Amino acid sequence: MPYRRRLVMWDIDRTLVSAHGAASQLFVDTVTAMVGAASTRLPVFGGRTDLDIATELFASHGVEAPDFDDFFARYATAVCARPDELRARGEVLPGAATALAALAVHDGITQTVVTGNIRPIAEFKLRTLGAATGIDFEVGGYGTEDRVRATLVRRSRERAQARYGDFDAVVVVGDTALDVAGALVNGVTAVGVATGGTSAADLKAAGAHHVLDSLADTEQVLRLLTG
Repeated sequence: MPYRRRLVMWDIDRTLVSAHGAASQLFVDTVTAMVGAASTRLPVFGGRTDLDIATELFASHGVEAPDFDDFFARYATAVCARPDELRARGEVLPGAATALAALAVHDGITQTVVTGNIRPIAEFKLRTLGAATGIDFEVGGYGTEDRVRATLVRRSRERAQARYGDFDAVVVVGDTALDVAGALVNGVTAVGVATGGTSAADLKAAGAHHVLDSLADTEQVLRLLTG
């Protein structure tokens, strides 16, 4: 494998795309089907891993040791069976597809995802919405791996280094304070994008090294991510 100088880790939801609830309701519905009782409220999804959210939901029904493999398999099946719904409800956020494509042909850049989504749904969302250009899903970090997002960053970095060699720089791009924290714990650069529910000011206050209002300005994004 060729040596790649910089590793860019993208968050997915509300950073690259928005599914506008196409998956979150199915997440809750799958728990409901397994425990036989409806949840009284939707959990907070932003920035959290699917393992963390599922643990909370099952615990709210008194289930402390659920079969997570069964849950995630059911959930993935439910979501991935609905590509037309995702296309109808979802969208690629401004500039995201252009940024991915531009980085894909930029010498020295490896792109992957670090996301709270489980891998099948991460791939499904990005491929279905047309925002998967240049992404190496094999070295990503996914929501089944740990309740703490920082662990996903670490494991993704380890996979990428095993495949490509050492990197001069690692950059995490995300829309929440938890994305920023995951980068900071691992000693890598945090880029906040204020396209989710967290303001630019709050992303900066969380410790982001750089903050963008969106990915719409491709030249600005490339200057920041290519160093």
